[in-house]
Amino acid sequence: MTELRVSILGASGMTGGELLRLLAVHPRVEVVAATSREFAGRPIHTAHPHLKGFYQGLRFSRLEESKVLDSDVLFNALPHGVGARLVGEAVDSGVRVVDLSADYRFKDPDLYMRIYKAEHPRPDLLVKARLSIPELVGDKIRGAPLVSIPGCNSTASILSLAPLAIHRLVEDRVVIDVKASSSEAGGKPSRWSHHPVREGSVRPYSPWGHRHVWEVRAFLEDELGWTPRLSMITHAIPSVRGVLASVHGWLRDGLSFEDLARAYMSVYRGKQFIRLKPMRPGIAVEPPDVKNVVGSEFAEVGFSLEEEVARVSGFGAIDNLVRGAAGQAIQSMNLVMGWPEGEGLLVPPIRP
Repeated sequence: MTELRVSILGASGMTGGELLRLLAVHPRVEVVAATSREFAGRPIHTAHPHLKGFYQGLRFSRLEESKVLDSDVLFNALPHGVGARLVGEAVDSGVRVVDLSADYRFKDPDLYMRIYKAEHPRPDLLVKARLSIPELVGDKIRGAPLVSIPGCNSTASILSLAPLAIHRLVEDRVVIDVKASSSEAGGKPSRWSHHPVREGSVRPYSPWGHRHVWEVRAFLEDELGWTPRLSMITHAIPSVRGVLASVHGWLRDGLSFEDLARAYMSVYRGKQFIRLKPMRPGIAVEPPDVKNVVGSEFAEVGFSLEEEVARVSGFGAIDNLVRGAAGQAIQSMNLVMGWPEGEGLLVPPIRP
């Protein structure tokens, strides 16, 4: 029986499509509104042909015509800045919001201005929003009126780095290297994101520091109480889906690989969507690989130690559209509602 009426802003995009795909089989949820300027008035399958037959009778509606404030939970999958004001109205009206944009990821409005070059329309709500990595925040977001989902690069990086941060195993200087697929750029191709241009190409972008590093920093400071010096560099790769984050730090004196293993196990033991992969000579474990998680909420998290120079590396492989967006949003909604966090998400990855 349906317990929750859900609306989706920006439902015709890639992330919106993944929200619709996953929520179609969620046992407690009914999608009652899905907004799209381009596809307004048309059936869901006109934007998402793979969903034909799953949403009989539901049509896309224009944002201004939609009754999204009549729902229990609102997912905002619009580009940053577009839905921020409506999110504020929803929270004011008692509608719970899970925001997948960048609008509520920072508590400091000056930082938002610095990164996005615009004043935040609801700075009063920034302090109320909770940035959610479900395995790391748990019941702290139960009942929260506004939950913000980190970007996919940030999610993969935080999952890789969290055990090192929680147990303070590395020095306070960390470098993050991210390999990002073309679907990160969304459904409207630009000169550099268009897949035929990316195919066969591997290149860095934003090498002076990617904006998602601020989300990683915000989560480490606000949730884990750690303020390291962070640097992130991203690379565009020709894959359609997936993110691989590699985080590198330097092990504190007197610690060993066994200390790393205990740290990662203590943080992720029993977490149903985390697959741990310790990497060391003599251990027959495949490394984290995006190929093993495509289409799913699962994350492969690995770690290694280069003993000669005491370099520690953590690795995180995720599907950017599911674990890095729609799936993490639904997992967070489940926690907010006090439901089992895997509700509607126990879908095996696709391979090959």
